Amino acid sequence: MELERFGELAVIGVLAVATAIGLHRFGLPSTVGFLVTGAIAGPHGLRLVGDPEHIEQIAELGVILLLFAVGLEFSLTRLRYIWKAVAFGGSLQVGVTTLATLAILVIAGDSVARGLVFGLVVALSSTVVVLRVLTVRGELDAPHGRFIVGALIFQDLLVIPLTLLVPALAGGEGAGAALEIAWELIRAALAVVALLVVARFLIPRVFRAVDATRTREVFLLTVISIALGSAWLMSQLGLSVALGAFLAGMLLADTDYGHRATSDIIPLRDAFTSFFFISLGMIFDWRVFADTPLLAVLIVLGLVFGKALVASLAALAMRNPASVAWRSGISLAQFGEFGYVVLLIGAGVGLVTDAELRLVVTTGVVSIVVSRILMHWTGGLHAGETLLRPLERLLRARGMDEPTAQDAQVSDHVVIAGYGVAGQLLARTLAQAEVPYVVLEVDADRVREGQREHAHVYYGDVTSHEALEHARLGHARVLVMLVNDRVAMRRGIRLARADCPDVLILARTRYLSDRDDLVALGADHVVCEEVEGGTEMTARVLKSLGLATPDIYDEINSALGSDSDEFLAGAMDDWTDPAEQKP
Repeated sequence: MELERFGELAVIGVLAVATAIGLHRFGLPSTVGFLVTGAIAGPHGLRLVGDPEHIEQIAELGVILLLFAVGLEFSLTRLRYIWKAVAFGGSLQVGVTTLATLAILVIAGDSVARGLVFGLVVALSSTVVVLRVLTVRGELDAPHGRFIVGALIFQDLLVIPLTLLVPALAGGEGAGAALEIAWELIRAALAVVALLVVARFLIPRVFRAVDATRTREVFLLTVISIALGSAWLMSQLGLSVALGAFLAGMLLADTDYGHRATSDIIPLRDAFTSFFFISLGMIFDWRVFADTPLLAVLIVLGLVFGKALVASLAALAMRNPASVAWRSGISLAQFGEFGYVVLLIGAGVGLVTDAELRLVVTTGVVSIVVSRILMHWTGGLHAGETLLRPLERLLRARGMDEPTAQDAQVSDHVVIAGYGVAGQLLARTLAQAEVPYVVLEVDADRVREGQREHAHVYYGDVTSHEALEHARLGHARVLVMLVNDRVAMRRGIRLARADCPDVLILARTRYLSDRDDLVALGADHVVCEEVEGGTEMTARVLKSLGLATPDIYDEINSALGSDSDEFLAGAMDDWTDPAEQKP
């Protein structure tokens, strides 16, 4: 039996690789390939797997490792910066989606209890799919990334009361059920707080002892054990396994070992989460579209475009610009894995029939595929963003606050897009040098921080004509692009170059592979973080070995080749002594 399972895993692995490679030729992401693999190999396809349960067990491990790795990206300290997105953005997205679904079903003659169950199922999005995309793209810190992560955290926390609410809706126990749910929520909150307090003191001590062994295998085993142990503990308390893994990651992120744990866990995470998508695809039953084609298509459209609209409106309500709202909506527009859990609970208490379970899950898998493709192409899809523009202006979600009298007439200044660490450093340096500047930022908290320092910081989207006009880009000397959103970076450069052909555009990007694209769009100079970091580290190493600055310059110049002059221009000043300038 065990050998048979290994054979099934080998067949699925080969099929997944072949499918992913084939779809990649059409520009589709590997996630879609894994979902298609599951549909082909599953019980409703070629039945290449005799018992899908052991694939699901591997997938559950993948979910735990993924959410643990995501928790490593979001320490408790960092979580403070997105609490508004969690509290307000998440509640708006879930609340409006649930009420809209409830209204549709009640109008159609269904009961309120069933309407609430299906409404909550529809409101939940796929944490695994969305966070994987944001992590790979490096967009967790982008404006839309913060809103999306906040909404997903709210949804995951919501799973706790949902496991109690659904049986209560079926039982109709009234006030008694409400009191029971309230008590369970209090118990869950106390359990989470207790875990955080104990682990905050325990985890650093454990890792100090493990680090003293200087053994990578022991360190990796400790990381995995903490992830699995926290997930198991939460499940024993009646809470979400995913929540336990996420909390463990956040706690470890606040220690000195967070970065090392992240680098060690990523290969395992990627391997096991691939099986999650495969197992999800195995649920797909194509007969649903043959039996009730119209209803199935309408559900897919509702899950994708209906949820995209609601999530976009929630993002707009929090004064995000249309570009951020549109990308947030697309990213949250799919069926969620926890929605499947809620459906199973509803089916167990008689609120959901087997046929309805099969219908919603199958259309949900299709919605994940459609949403994932839209996320892949979202940089070139602006139709939804255009539709949101009128609401954007109505809610004052875009553009700039009214500039001061001084900034309304500023000229020969620097326009800074993005007020993160690099933007703040540049603004303070320009202020000390008495060079006028204007900052555009879409994070309202950062804008308020900048304005408290009397900096010339305004709420504005660099991809907006209005914001660029208010920043008087036509009268500026330089535009510096320091935004974390790669799509916004490209659109901002293209727009700025079209509006102001003569302005000097400097852009920062993480990867060297982005440089040629940004230059083609109109950037005059591009600073690549990985090249600057590599140049700096190489120079420091050579200098520590006793090489003189001119020799260091020659060695790095030779290694970089034809692009060396541009790359070295920004790095030389930091490690060159004034008396050692290259002749």
